[in-house]
Amino acid sequence: MKVKEEVLSPEIEAEVNRQLKIIKRGVAEILPLEELVSKLRRSIATKTPLKVKLGLDPTAPDLHLGHTVVFNKLRDFQRLGHIVQLVIGDFTAQIGDPTGKSETRKQLTEEEVKENAKTYTEQLFKVLDPEKTEIHFNSHWLSPLTFADVTRLASKCTVARMLERDDFSKRYHSGQAISIHEFFYPLMQGYDSVALKTDVELGGTDQTFNLLMGRQLQKEFGQEEQVILTMPLLEGLDGVKKMSKSLGNYIGVDDQPDDMYGKAMSIPDELMAKYFELATDVSLEELENIKKGLESGQLHPRDTKMKLARTLVRMYHGEEAAEEAEKRFKVVFQQRELPQDMPEVAIGENELEDGRMWIVALLSKLGLVASNGEGRRMIQQGGVRINQEKVSDQSAQVPVEDGMVVQVGRRKFARVKLES
Repeated sequence: MKVKEEVLSPEIEAEVNRQLKIIKRGVAEILPLEELVSKLRRSIATKTPLKVKLGLDPTAPDLHLGHTVVFNKLRDFQRLGHIVQLVIGDFTAQIGDPTGKSETRKQLTEEEVKENAKTYTEQLFKVLDPEKTEIHFNSHWLSPLTFADVTRLASKCTVARMLERDDFSKRYHSGQAISIHEFFYPLMQGYDSVALKTDVELGGTDQTFNLLMGRQLQKEFGQEEQVILTMPLLEGLDGVKKMSKSLGNYIGVDDQPDDMYGKAMSIPDELMAKYFELATDVSLEELENIKKGLESGQLHPRDTKMKLARTLVRMYHGEEAAEEAEKRFKVVFQQRELPQDMPEVAIGENELEDGRMWIVALLSKLGLVASNGEGRRMIQQGGVRINQEKVSDQSAQVPVEDGMVVQVGRRKFARVKLES
C-alpha cells in the first residue's frame, strides 16, 4: 500500500534527508527505500512517530555485541523521535527459529524461555531508552489463536513460497527432515507485525525472509506494509564467523570492563571500522574521519583499537570505568614486553620505613646503579620507571611492594621480592 504523498515544505524535506542519513548508517538493505522515505515524510508532517519493531527470541540469557548491531539502529530511531516495539518471542522461542539451521532446532520449554528472558530487559536498556520502548510478549496474541485461526493464517502462504528460503531449500533437496511446525515460525513472526501494525521492522540479513513475511501478511490483512531494514552480521573476534557465545568469539554486553577492553584489543585490524560503525555510538563525522585515517595510514591501528576498546567500555560501564580499564590494560600489556629473565632481588621489610624506601637507595639496593650520584642523574634524565610509571622526584620515598618492577634506562630491570 502506497503512502499518500503531500505537498511538503523545504523544512520537512530537509528533516527527512537528515533522518534518512542517520538511518542508513551501516544498513545492509532497505526494502523498499521509497516507502521508508514516504513514511518519514508523513511522520514528520503529522508529528506521528513511526513504530519500529524488533523481535527477539530469548533462546539464551545473555547478549553480546553482535546482538547490539540492531539495538544501536533502534536507538538511532529513538533519538529521531520514533517508538521502538520490542517483541520478546516467548511463544515463538518455544518453536525455535530455523533460520540458518541444517536441522530441526530444539524446542525450549516455557520455563526455559521465561528464565532466559529475565535478564534481557536490563541488558537491552544499556542501549535503548526505556521511555521510548514498548515491550511486548507475542504470547499475548499468539496463544489465544484457535486451530481454525492458525489454519487461516497458514493459508496466506504456499509451500513453494516457504521453500524459497535458502535453509529450507537446502534441507529439502538434501533429504533432511523439515518439520511442519518450522513453517509456522515465519508466519508467526509476520503475524507479530500484523498485531502491532508495525511501520518498520529490523533484523539481520539472515532474517530477510521472515521480515518480508510480515509485509506479505500485513497486505493480506489489509494493512499498510512495513518497510524492511536489515543490518549486517558482525564477525566475532576470530574475524571470520558470526559473533557467537557458542564459538567463544564474542564480547558480552555484561562483560566486566577489563574483559571487554581486552577482548576488543584482539579484534582484527581490518574489522575496526566495521565495529566502530555497527557497535559504537561515535558520530557520523567521527566515523568518517576514522575510516579515512585508517585507509590513509594517518591513524595507527593500535591507537585506533584502543579508542574502540575505550568507547565500548564507556558505552556499557561509563567513562571512569573505561579510563581505568585502559590504564590496567596498558600496565598488563607493557608487563608482557618486559624481559622474562630479569633478576629478582630480595628486600627485607626491616629495611623499610613504613613500607617505603628512598628511590635512590632502592636503585642501589637492586643493583641498577653503581652510585647514588648515578641514581640521581638517571632520575633527572627521566630514565627511571616503577611498574612502567616514570619517577621524576629524586627525594621520593616510594612504597615497596612484592613483585614491583624497577627499570633504569632501556635495558636494566629488577623485580622486588619482599621478605618478612
